[in-house]
Amino acid sequence: MKKNRGFTLIEILVVVSILAILGALIVPKIMDRPNEARIVAAKQDVSAIMAALKLYKLDNGRYPTTEQGLKALVEKPQAAPVPMNWKSGGYLEKAPKDPWGADYVYLNPGAHGEIDVLSYGPDGQAGAPETQIGSWQQ
Repeated sequence: MKKNRGFTLIEILVVVSILAILGALIVPKIMDRPNEARIVAAKQDVSAIMAALKLYKLDNGRYPTTEQGLKALVEKPQAAPVPMNWKSGGYLEKAPKDPWGADYVYLNPGAHGEIDVLSYGPDGQAGAPETQIGSWQQ
């Protein structure tokens, strides 16, 4: 007759301990990935918006005003200065939101360049430059 041998309590405790140690080391690294992905997406959005703004300037001789904002890339501005060569269909399909759900900020003139496009980042706070993702960082 064959005797079934199971795991001892010590063996089970060793395996659980190893899994707990691995979990403690790996889980924090995995949990930070979504935020890193959002930061990369925001940087790509800022680059795409800057490219659309450059096309707008190429067609119209100037960037939209701060008041016209990024909406000028989606629909023709009605407020002065009205662009004369605005392309039908726009420069962007829609006004993008940053990965945290907030609108991108557009400044003309910019604080860091001729124009600035930025996201306040994960905390959404205007006064936290270390978390901002901006066109001057490209």
